Amino acid sequence: MNVGVILSGGQAPGGHNVISGLFDGIKKLNPNNKLYGFLLGPGGLVDHKYMELTADIIDEYRNTGGFDIIGSGRTKLEKKDQFDKGLEILKQLDIKALVIIGGDDSNTNACVLAEYYKAINAGVQVIGCPKTIDGDLKNSEIEASFGFDTATKVYSEVIGNIMRDCNSAKKYWHFIKLMGRSASHVTLECALQTHPNVTLIGEEVEAKNQTLDDIVTYIAQVVADRANQGMNYGVALVPEGLIEFIPAIKKLISELNDMLAANQAEFDTVADDKKIDYVLSKLSAENAAIFKSLPIAVSRQLEQLLAEMVGKKLAQWKKEGKYNGKFATQHHFFGYEGRCAAPSNWDADYCYSLGFNASMLIASGKTGYMSSVKNTFKPVDEWVAGGIPITMMMNMEKRAGEMKPVIKKALVELDGAPYKFFVSKRDEWASKTSFVYPGPIQYFGPTEVCDRPTITLSLEHQK
Repeated sequence: MNVGVILSGGQAPGGHNVISGLFDGIKKLNPNNKLYGFLLGPGGLVDHKYMELTADIIDEYRNTGGFDIIGSGRTKLEKKDQFDKGLEILKQLDIKALVIIGGDDSNTNACVLAEYYKAINAGVQVIGCPKTIDGDLKNSEIEASFGFDTATKVYSEVIGNIMRDCNSAKKYWHFIKLMGRSASHVTLECALQTHPNVTLIGEEVEAKNQTLDDIVTYIAQVVADRANQGMNYGVALVPEGLIEFIPAIKKLISELNDMLAANQAEFDTVADDKKIDYVLSKLSAENAAIFKSLPIAVSRQLEQLLAEMVGKKLAQWKKEGKYNGKFATQHHFFGYEGRCAAPSNWDADYCYSLGFNASMLIASGKTGYMSSVKNTFKPVDEWVAGGIPITMMMNMEKRAGEMKPVIKKALVELDGAPYKFFVSKRDEWASKTSFVYPGPIQYFGPTEVCDRPTITLSLEHQK
């Protein structure tokens, strides 16, 4: 039995170990089984670009970061002609199963592909593996997406370095933007690891119907309170998707998406200097007013925007006699630094298990399933392997103006243990300097140091 594998979407630490586990699994089933990697993501399947992954190649990549063994890409497998074109090369290579390693969109595509191949009796199984450093691909059967553990530990190391510098110089407020456009899991986990003075959680902003001014006022108050104690310094963590959680902005973005989906052809013909006027003419009065008040690329400069607005509010408070400190800022964005890091021991074990388990799902005749490894908050020998039909995770959402089946993103649960623990500590971390400096990922030494899961996972499953 020959098997194909695809790395899809953004990189995440541990992808090479998923492929290694898959390779070892199919070779254990039968030494004559072969593994083919499609190059640069799903596009490699459609364009018939591939390579055979032999033992010599696999052994070079075990326990390494990145997706460079076969590369990744963001081509979406959504259309019948793509499925049929892919089937041509699968038949030619006598591939009986395809493993797609990706996030929610990639696994949605895997599910649709599996349904299609099953419907036409193509004889090709499709299995998914849960990947995303954002941590938003999880549910009752998928405890964590791979890469989240490593990425948050990498970010927490550099946040700790910034905190050490902050606590040494005692003259800057550091605004740190972290990856996580659709959910704030990365920001929450990094906060639990490092104890910053300010942490913004997008899901909380939306639930409380907060405005941009509400957020700015909160940060400014923390700055002012610390200044009253003689501490004109601190650290603030901001999820990159924060702006889209603000209800007013979310409504604007939704209307913009629908408007562009319905008028894309006409919009493309509008001169660049007239595009903003064209957009404003198509928006409701409420959203047009919001659109005019914000920079178009505001989310790209989110941490600068917040810092600037906090500075203006503090200047106003100084005139009113409410604030008498100094406010100087530094800005950082930690994103790509964590995506291709060498996997932590936890991610290395988890990813290998996901890949090996995928080979067992194939051997069991499953298709349209996602590889699942549970009990991962306990020692490895207590982990439990299994699988879950991808359809169980799906719902209908509007994408580009159309309703489509997609895997629902898992957001930070405001009634969940990780968030509740954070809230219980938030005021203390704001007023005191309770910084934690995690240091680099440890690979050798006591198990409790080297193999520990994320604080998020531990709190979610604490007894």
